[in-house]
Amino acid sequence: MSFSEKIFLLRSDCKLSQEDMAGRFDVSRQTISKWESGLSYPEIDKLIAISEMFNVSIDYLLKDNCKEKIQNDELEKIVLKFLGSSQDMGKISEQLIDIMKDGIIDDNEKLQLEKIVCILDEVEENIEHIKDLIKNKKGDG
Repeated sequence: MSFSEKIFLLRSDCKLSQEDMAGRFDVSRQTISKWESGLSYPEIDKLIAISEMFNVSIDYLLKDNCKEKIQNDELEKIVLKFLGSSQDMGKISEQLIDIMKDGIIDDNEKLQLEKIVCILDEVEENIEHIKDLIKNKKGDG
C-alpha cells in the first residue's frame, strides 16, 4: 500500500475531512488532496506530526510493504469484538443452569438456547480469527 493510500485510509478511519486534517497540520485542503493522490509528500515535520497523530511509525507511512498498522488494527478490532461477545459468559452459564433445572425444555427455553448457541458460535469465530491473526503476525515477524 502506498503512502497516499495509507494517508487516505488513516484520515477516513478517523472520520476527518480533508479540510479537518488540513487544519490540524496547518496546510491547505489542496495539500492534503495532493498527499492522498500521490502528487506530493509532506515535509519532515508534517510527516512526524502525522505519525504521532495516527499513532503509526514513519516506516509504516513510507514503506509500501509495511503491514504493521493494518495487522495491529485488525487484531485490536477482533479482540474487542471477542471481549464484547464473550462478556456475558457468566450470564449465559446462569441461563443454562435455569433452563436445565427442571429437566424440561419448553418453547421459550428453546429460543433462549438458540440465542446462546449463536453467541457461542460468534465467540468461537472470534477466537479462530484471533488465532489466525496471531499466527500470521508471527510468520511476518
